[in-house]
Amino acid sequence: MSRILTINAGSSSIKLALFEVTDAPERAAEAAIENIGQSAPALIVSGGAGSDNLSKPVIAPDHVSAAGILVDWLKQQMPGDTVTAIGHRLVHGGPKYYQPCVIDDEVMKNLRELTPFDPLHLPIELQLIEAFQKLFPGVKQVACFDTAFHHDLPRAAQLLAIPRRYAGQGLRRYGFHGLSYSFLMAELRQSGGEAADGRLILAHLGNGVSLAAVHGGKPIDTTMGLTPAGGVPMSTRSGDLDPGLMSYLARSENLDAVGFDKLVNSQSGLLGISETSSDMKELLEHEADDERAAEAVKLFCYQLRKAVGGLAAALGGLDTLVFTGGMGENAPLVRTRICDGLDFLGLVIDDSRNTANAGLISTDDSRVAVRVIHADEAWIIARDTAAALQESRE
Repeated sequence: MSRILTINAGSSSIKLALFEVTDAPERAAEAAIENIGQSAPALIVSGGAGSDNLSKPVIAPDHVSAAGILVDWLKQQMPGDTVTAIGHRLVHGGPKYYQPCVIDDEVMKNLRELTPFDPLHLPIELQLIEAFQKLFPGVKQVACFDTAFHHDLPRAAQLLAIPRRYAGQGLRRYGFHGLSYSFLMAELRQSGGEAADGRLILAHLGNGVSLAAVHGGKPIDTTMGLTPAGGVPMSTRSGDLDPGLMSYLARSENLDAVGFDKLVNSQSGLLGISETSSDMKELLEHEADDERAAEAVKLFCYQLRKAVGGLAAALGGLDTLVFTGGMGENAPLVRTRICDGLDFLGLVIDDSRNTANAGLISTDDSRVAVRVIHADEAWIIARDTAAALQESRE
């Protein structure tokens, strides 16, 4: 039996899960460390028996130290168990990588060359690959790319409207949250019916936010572009902006490329508009007495509604809308406000189902089925890691 360890790193977190893989992955253990490098890092264990769940402070100034803590925890929980492979989520595969692949020296060299595509995530992810090489000597590691889902977008959806020579350098619309979207598609196929082959909009609403249009099982467009900062507004990311803003701020505030990158990735979105919080739950609690919070929520829902309408136009109609991610799964009011005004598509929300976070939140007579599905990225990483290893043996 294969035991595959999955690693999903964010800018300040690592999620670890262990799967036993025969015909399909089955989760055996999971944990995370949050707030890495911040004031209160914590080891979080959930999903098991009540006595196994915990949250305790740890010393984790960086991702490598956090990885060591997680591995120590895992070995205490499952002494003697052998990890046979390790799968990593990598946010960006650039133009070179659009299939899961076994990591070797050449792959590492190529990935280092791709860091200009994603300087926020790739350096951390590469550090973790090196760390797990030391923690599990000789164990094969596999890279699973968030951009892979969108690799075969139609040419018109790929192209950026800049001089064509840049396309030859790999500058295109890549799209992200591909592991999440892959799981949603697998779930829709598993549940039967025709939903997976129809006109779909998949909406991943977490700290990062994107939407993808899928028709006949194939992605045809998505909101994020070259980097995860593009598209709709997010918790701390701006989404799409007038390109002239960069030159304006360079002239008026002497803002350089590094400063602009920080501005659009960590100081904008809900946090930038509200000036208080990047957390939608907190903003909803304060919107009645804080105009800035109310405007941040209104902007977010308005831009998401516009994105759904635009992707529905690209699809030529809409059969199914799926919400996932922290906000997508747990914020009924946000879902309602996004869907308000989309009745021209035949979309009608059932308030009681929506409030209960039911799997189907549209009415029985709604022409568009609106679903809420929890996306299990770790399961996809485990599945794709097993497949990549099998292919490497053949």
